[in-house]
Amino acid sequence: MKTYDCIIVGSGIAAMQLAHHLSARFRVLIITKSTRRASNSYRAQGGIAAAVGEGDKPVFHYEDTIKAGCHFHNEQQVRELVENGPELIEQLKDGGLYFDEDDKGRLALGMEGAHGRNRIVHCGGDATGTYIMDHLFLSLREDIDVVENRFVYELIIHPVTKKCIGIKAKDEEGNNEMYIADHVVLAMGGIGGLFSFTSNDPSVAGDGIALAYRAGAEITDMEFIQFHPTLLYLNGKTRGLVSEAVRGEGGQLVDGAGIPIMAGKHPLEDLAPRHIVAKELFQQRVAGKDVYLDISKIDRFEARFPTITAMCEANGVSLKERKIPVAPGCHFLMGGIAVDSVGRTSIEGLYAIGETASTGVHGANRLASNSLLEGLHYGKKLATFLNIQPAQSGMASTFVFPTKQAVRQEPLLPAKAELQEKMMAYAGIIRTQSELEQLDNWLSGYGEGISEDLSLNEWSTDTIQLLFMLHAAKLITKAAQLRTESRGAHNREDFYEEDERWGQIHIVQSKKGIEMRERQREHHKVEVYA
Repeated sequence: MKTYDCIIVGSGIAAMQLAHHLSARFRVLIITKSTRRASNSYRAQGGIAAAVGEGDKPVFHYEDTIKAGCHFHNEQQVRELVENGPELIEQLKDGGLYFDEDDKGRLALGMEGAHGRNRIVHCGGDATGTYIMDHLFLSLREDIDVVENRFVYELIIHPVTKKCIGIKAKDEEGNNEMYIADHVVLAMGGIGGLFSFTSNDPSVAGDGIALAYRAGAEITDMEFIQFHPTLLYLNGKTRGLVSEAVRGEGGQLVDGAGIPIMAGKHPLEDLAPRHIVAKELFQQRVAGKDVYLDISKIDRFEARFPTITAMCEANGVSLKERKIPVAPGCHFLMGGIAVDSVGRTSIEGLYAIGETASTGVHGANRLASNSLLEGLHYGKKLATFLNIQPAQSGMASTFVFPTKQAVRQEPLLPAKAELQEKMMAYAGIIRTQSELEQLDNWLSGYGEGISEDLSLNEWSTDTIQLLFMLHAAKLITKAAQLRTESRGAHNREDFYEEDERWGQIHIVQSKKGIEMRERQREHHKVEVYA
């Protein structure tokens, strides 16, 4: 058993920003499921949204964020996010990170969907995530421990105080390890691995959500899942993200005959909010029609988008025809673990940041390139909060932990591929009550009799992974059934309009049950938990 002041589970941008800003007095462990580079942050292509351009202001960024997310936000948190954007960019520049510039030496600002102005700061063309993450890793304090290839399978909750005091993990051989800390932070990404079509890293499969839920934390807004319109699509499978920045530079979505798909569908056409574009492309694919991203109007495409070019070449897609076959896929979770304004969950000692957390800044549909901004903002914000907390006694390291009842017989769980296919088919881009009920009934047939309080010490990593995916899938399906309206990324074919009453309600789930939390209460309670 090893002890630390702060354990950070995950290695994406929120995790690394937190580690970067924590005081030197903290003994810090970064523990990650795969390698430190296996995160969605590393895959990020577009860039960071920030109001740094001439004539741009945070208030304009705020308005675009609110509009894209269908007015379902914590407005105070959105204001703080966009107002801090320019400063966060300057801090990265001062730290030695080079952003792409135009021929006049100014920041080269890209345009993406639902933005009213060019405000996307980027590195290496379409390799922003890689540049930022390498920068943060190189500037990491040498005394911070980084442990890779560890599957965190349990949060340790003190039986008396109910405080989170550590984690349990399995190494590559399946051996169990225990780590104790005063502060445990979940920064584990979203739920892309639950769907057959996804832009996410394969390691991102809802682990943080499941860990928090099993420990008793509140989970909220799980019905709001963004599907990115353009993933490279070949032979019935998606192969990786084609950044929205391509459409910002003039790329156009067309069918097999070259007819523009988004013409007349939205005033912004190809740069409409993601949930609108994804829905249109999904309907095209369901109708058996091909969908392409026409890049013929983009000069020097290969130089501007080297990552996408390399991905196409690796998958045998020639760019000579200037058309890239695309389809929508799971991209980002707006919901997650309910947190307050600094990242505290409903369990003392447990925090969540990044995509794992539901901060209220994305509403019902995230604005393009606000995700890296969120990770930078909340990583620093939580560090600032923890840095002023008094040092704790470390009593947890001497506590004798009671033994949970072990479960040696592994339960009946669904096959991973079948779960992913059913989630895509029934809880994907367009949903109906009947299909959600079918999915709910199917999911209910698995994992029966598994108490969240039982020990998983004897289970294999693969089995626990399936159990976590099952937990997350059930939370998504239940929330999607309950919200009988369409709002943002939650599209109900049988309730195709927004309902004003639902605009005031968050669906909060925990082991205690389900609560329909009104926003009037939530705005008070959000300062603490949601």
